[in-house]
Amino acid sequence: MRPSDVYKLRWADDPRISPDGGTVAFVAWGVDREANDYRASIWLVPRDGSGEPRRLTRGEKQDAAPRWSPDGTQLAFVSNRETKAKQLYVLPVDGGEPLKLTELDEDVTEVVWSPDGSRLAFSARVRDPAYEEEDERKRAPRRFERLQYKLDDEGWIGDRRRHVFTVLADGSSSAAQLTDGDFEDSSPAWSPDGRQIAFCSGRKEHWDVEVERDVFLVDAEGGTPEQLTGGDSRYEAPAWSADGSAIACLYTRGGLDYPRHGQIAVLDAATGERKVLTASLDRNCAPYPEIREPVWDGDTLLFVLEDSGYNPLYRVRADGAGEPEPVLGDEWVTAFDCVGGQIVHSASTPTSLPEIYSGERKLTEASPSFEAAEPERFTATSADGAEVEAWIMRPLGFEPGQRYPLLLNVHGGPFSQYGDRFFDEFQVYAGAGYAVLFSNPRGSSGYSEEWGRAIRGPGAEGSGWGSLDYEDVMAVMDEALERFDFIDPDRLGVLGGSYGGFMTSWIVSHSDRFRAACSERSVNNFVLEGGSSDIGWAFKGIVGEYWFEAPDVYLQISPSKYAANITTPLLVLHSEDDLRCPIGHAEDLFAILRVLKRDVELVIFPAESHNLSRTGSPAHREMRFEAILDWFERKLIGDRKPTEKPAAVSVET
Repeated sequence: MRPSDVYKLRWADDPRISPDGGTVAFVAWGVDREANDYRASIWLVPRDGSGEPRRLTRGEKQDAAPRWSPDGTQLAFVSNRETKAKQLYVLPVDGGEPLKLTELDEDVTEVVWSPDGSRLAFSARVRDPAYEEEDERKRAPRRFERLQYKLDDEGWIGDRRRHVFTVLADGSSSAAQLTDGDFEDSSPAWSPDGRQIAFCSGRKEHWDVEVERDVFLVDAEGGTPEQLTGGDSRYEAPAWSADGSAIACLYTRGGLDYPRHGQIAVLDAATGERKVLTASLDRNCAPYPEIREPVWDGDTLLFVLEDSGYNPLYRVRADGAGEPEPVLGDEWVTAFDCVGGQIVHSASTPTSLPEIYSGERKLTEASPSFEAAEPERFTATSADGAEVEAWIMRPLGFEPGQRYPLLLNVHGGPFSQYGDRFFDEFQVYAGAGYAVLFSNPRGSSGYSEEWGRAIRGPGAEGSGWGSLDYEDVMAVMDEALERFDFIDPDRLGVLGGSYGGFMTSWIVSHSDRFRAACSERSVNNFVLEGGSSDIGWAFKGIVGEYWFEAPDVYLQISPSKYAANITTPLLVLHSEDDLRCPIGHAEDLFAILRVLKRDVELVIFPAESHNLSRTGSPAHREMRFEAILDWFERKLIGDRKPTEKPAAVSVET
């Protein structure tokens, strides 16, 4: 795969089964080079594989989130075919023109049908009246009283709160807003009798500086929401049982205490009493980004968890009897649905983007055909004896007896995981002639909660970032060099984004074994992160104190503190509109290294967020690949010799 192949990416996702179980609606995604944007359309395919997929919608932009009406005659979907914001439409499945139901300023999301098919509920952001002034030079200033006033990829949210709406399916009236106030309301779910809507929100006095979210119930005709849960935990993605007696949801222990495994829980719909169903697994049952709510199948629930580099589909009894069991084992499931005991899902493999499956039957062929590298799994032993799972990919065109430069990759999070799925970055690097090495060090999800919490701190909570995780990553590098003789030990590179960017900055400030590095969208100065990031204040949940309470502790885990030790040529890559790790992190590290006259380069992408590599504009994704490959070409593959390393400046560690 080459950088320009970004424009060839195609995949299928979000499958939904018709009420009669016979047809699957799904979204076919692709990239439009000319428009420099992503395109999506809704397709239908027989669930039993008896026919070929057929295209249902033909909007010129993005038609997504297909949702069947209860009688199976209509599909609701969202689209930006006519406006910048995605609006809600309803389309007869047998043919006809889609009916537009909304005229809102912001995207319609989280669409669900009422049980009788007469209405739909959804969530959308509601703008402050100040936005009516289109000239920003005349617009009134923003006024915020809540700390959660911005969000990466969404911008200012303190004057654009998310709320729950309903709208008639026949389009005879405009959408009605059910919730309001300075809160973030999401995940609407209809009760089986259609009288109530459950949703999730934080509505305590100081919800913006606390992380708990509760399940609320509101009358479908409007009224004051009633809190169902106890305000001590975090609840997401509610789903009612068929008889209305219970609500399944994603549940995480409350408080500023991260990371914790997300669990599948069932609430008594009358009392809010909670029963956790998945604690025995000791796995994270709430992958990020959220895949979907738990899905009822009779008296059981279906859900996806993270396990050792896979995202398998599991089943658990709602009454808590018995143990959770796998339905689809060693797979990377990206979405799923179940109707009448019939299950469909979308899944990715290391060599293909997501496709739709019914059991083992593949229903789509959306993913492009690339010559792709396959990962080889192995295990490394860290300094304290911990076993670390890792993978290596040989470069395309691999020839035995040859030695190749290697790129060590560190994932973001850190509470996330690498695994057996298609990752365009690795395929591009392998296609450019590099061996690709990656792993799940301590701090990763997909393993025990103890593994994920191992790098809390530093202090009483643990040893902090850059401790056991650093040892794990370096042990993986050592093991790879010992196992695979095709790696050229004199041409090693390291790179990563977000937490992976942090680890890259940390590695090169504590070791000179790599000949070149790329630190992307990194957090380099945790004191800066505290007040400038959209979530920086919440690092108390990892460190145990706020940044202003213990600045010395936050500096202890800040790569910028040790930047004077960096002699490895470093590419610092960042997005201008990154609100998760604001651009000041890149500027801080670059300024230090430039003042010290080190080999450093700063690349800034305009109009992009923290998610440049995943959802950025296709043109910028191609440019990003080119910038990274150019850097490592010059430092690892080119004819020029490595830059002579200056003497390191002694910095207390």
